[in-house]
Amino acid sequence: MKRRDLVSRVEKMGCVLIRHSGKHDIYQDPTTGVIQPIPRHREVSEQLARAIIRKLSA
Repeated sequence: MKRRDLVSRVEKMGCVLIRHSGKHDIYQDPTTGVIQPIPRHREVSEQLARAIIRKLSA
């Protein structure tokens, strides 16, 4: 999955970018307080993308 597709999907879910760090961007779901890093690579594996979405949507 392209990183930009993952980020747009996460942002549509209502998550916000907290900060940039190293090689990751840190996103948070403001309703639940769950924080999840998203790698800053062009391609993110499908398994990792699903896991990130699952954790942020819980």
